[in-house]
Amino acid sequence: MKIKDIKNYETSTKLEKATKKIILNHVEKGYVEGWFEDLFNSGCVSGMVGELIYYRDTIKFFKKHKEDITTLLYELLDSCGFVCPSELFGGSWDKEDPLALEQTNQNLLAWFGFEETARKIANDLGLEV
Repeated sequence: MKIKDIKNYETSTKLEKATKKIILNHVEKGYVEGWFEDLFNSGCVSGMVGELIYYRDTIKFFKKHKEDITTLLYELLDSCGFVCPSELFGGSWDKEDPLALEQTNQNLLAWFGFEETARKIANDLGLEV
């Protein structure tokens, strides 16, 4: 996969457009596959996505893309046969905040939304992840 493949990727949601923009800010020529591998192995929690490190940024990202992230979450929960996010996120999910009204769960959902959308883009472009 090449950077131009990502640039030419047709987005269908605001979340996909924002994720694509962030990816393009980070991938380097000759290291596209490696960047995706790092993301899928280490996740946003590693700090590799500078736009999604601090709560102020992740909360803003979550709120801006809440509808798309919620849709992704429900689709994944359904496909896994889960009924609540704590089954998907385990101990990372604050069970006392089931509606994700607080920053901990909103942060987690921002990372989830970015990572899952990046995974969709990679899959759509033929990168085996």
